[in-house]
Amino acid sequence: MTMLAENLERLEEAIAGACRRAGRERAEVELMAVSKTYPAVTIAEAAALGITLFGENRVQQFAGKAVELEPLRGHVAGKSPIRVHLIGHLQSNKAQRAVELFDGIDSVDSLRLAERLNEAAGKRGKRLPVLVEVKLSSEETKAGLEPDSTEAGELLERLAELENLQMRGLMTIAPWGVSEAETRACFRSLREWRDRWDAAYSRLPFDVLSMGMSGDFALAIAEGATRIRVGTALFGARAAKSEPA
Repeated sequence: MTMLAENLERLEEAIAGACRRAGRERAEVELMAVSKTYPAVTIAEAAALGITLFGENRVQQFAGKAVELEPLRGHVAGKSPIRVHLIGHLQSNKAQRAVELFDGIDSVDSLRLAERLNEAAGKRGKRLPVLVEVKLSSEETKAGLEPDSTEAGELLERLAELENLQMRGLMTIAPWGVSEAETRACFRSLREWRDRWDAAYSRLPFDVLSMGMSGDFALAIAEGATRIRVGTALFGARAAKSEPA
């Protein structure tokens, strides 16, 4: 068994355990493999083990892998195609390239960006799944919309009219280096905002709650995550130093 296969086995046991403790079914939680600093060959190995959803941080970083991964993204007999989503911050001037490369954008944080993505998706005849990124941390380095801001309200009001976008739900990143109680409070807050917005914006679906990474996904599952984003616990430590995923 390869190291990646062993890591996946341990990870699946941990996810299943977190689901049991939360009184949830394992099928309720989708695993996204965060492959942002790993080569295409590693992604292909993960796909061979049954992982079908991957997260990448940067447009240009993934562009170098996209050609090699193209055979895995089409329909092959007996296999599900992989999907690759952008989970990092996206500048609106890179919207067109992002739409060309990715199967979904999980970091929409402004109406301007949503409009650019909608226009680019329309040109490609594509209906693009998106998540709204919500900032629930005071850290300046964190991206996302303040949930009680005018900008958040404007985006949610307009999203249903952007017909080339398929709103799926919300994403957040918990603050680094805080207590479990603070981390859980962040995840709980996203769930509460989801419930509030689901009632207020009846034309928008909020099925996806993307929250939790290698160090805190069990807490996220306890607070209602439907998608967790795991890199280090699956692939091992990165060659390049970055924040944990």
